[in-house]
Amino acid sequence: MSISEIIATARSQNRVVLTEVEAKEIMQSAGVPVVETKLAQTKEAALQLSEQIGFPVVAKIVAPDITHKSDAGGVRLNISDRGKMEEAWDDLMANARAAFPDSQIDGVAVQRQAPDGTEIIIGGSQDPQFGPVVMFGLGGVFVEILKDVSFRIVPLSKNDASEMITDIKSYKVLEGYRGNAAADIEAIQKALVSTSNLLEGNPDIAELDLNPVFAYADGILAVDARIILKDQN
Repeated sequence: MSISEIIATARSQNRVVLTEVEAKEIMQSAGVPVVETKLAQTKEAALQLSEQIGFPVVAKIVAPDITHKSDAGGVRLNISDRGKMEEAWDDLMANARAAFPDSQIDGVAVQRQAPDGTEIIIGGSQDPQFGPVVMFGLGGVFVEILKDVSFRIVPLSKNDASEMITDIKSYKVLEGYRGNAAADIEAIQKALVSTSNLLEGNPDIAELDLNPVFAYADGILAVDARIILKDQN
């Protein structure tokens, strides 16, 4: 589906929170590389998708009311075979029903276990004074504790994106640190500009959060995505 069709579908169901599968489809359409993620509505479908994608895989609960999946025990990493996927399905369903007994559960999202890279975060929101803004920072402790992030008002040029990246105090981590390869700065720049274009062209989007995005020596890959629409009530 197109970006507008995904948003229209959510609106028709009176939802403002998109599923992870929908959010990733939007980001992929916008030009941000994401790990391929498919929705399994049954355990058998999850097993089939896992084999098609190739083990190891990641499984995450998909439910409109569960936006922070890890808090509800809704994520399983490094699932190595069919038996582990069967166990993961049962655990994810049980945890979701225990934490959110009244929530509608759509199924489980299955995705490839991406190789580790330097974690970055890309975000977007609607500022009441300036309109849409894009946020960038390193992931993990850098954003959670140190709040080492940069912001720019939409629209972003490539130069704006470059400044966002070099503005953060932890920029040297992206240049390579203690044996880690330098991150692909150009790929990060492109993702920031693509995110800016998405926000500019789709004013229905209130918030978006790509966390983590793995930055590699050659390219980047968003492994988690969240999009919230404006409340029309």
